Amino acid sequence: MKKILLPILLVIITTTAFTFVNTTVTRSAITFKVKNMGIGTGGSVGGLQADVNFNPADPSSSTIEASVDANSINTDNSSRDEHLRSEDYFDVARYPKITLKSVSFKHTSGNNYTGQFNLTIKGKTKSVEIPFTYTQTGNTSAFKGSFKLNRLDYGIGSSSMILANEVTVTVDAGVEK
Repeated sequence: MKKILLPILLVIITTTAFTFVNTTVTRSAITFKVKNMGIGTGGSVGGLQADVNFNPADPSSSTIEASVDANSINTDNSSRDEHLRSEDYFDVARYPKITLKSVSFKHTSGNNYTGQFNLTIKGKTKSVEIPFTYTQTGNTSAFKGSFKLNRLDYGIGSSSMILANEVTVTVDAGVEK
């Protein structure tokens, strides 16, 4: 009986040791870049809240749900920030949160993974693929990734010859057990 119990216990301990479950975000930097009149401009959003259940040994069993406060948009220009919060862009009065919910994950190599997510902005949900790195040091894990989206797919602004449609979003977040 002891010979059977020991391997089962080792499997449980090993699986649990690689599972990362957390809702405490210790740090986050979510930035975006877009060309405006051919010049790169950007900003950030804050208020990240996340439920992270990430298991690098078995990414297919992992889930991540996250949201940011759309009202926190910051481009270091208060007039532009207010315009972006308006109905024309993010309409934060009606849609205060931007949400991201995982659909699937796959391991690509080393600390590199790819996640398929449903991204919801202004009530519009689209699938996005996000390549990211995952590292763990002690009880702290870091997720870093970047992806591109078309702002018009989410009703952010309208067609423009001045403002590019493609936006690059970069996420750097740390969570702790």
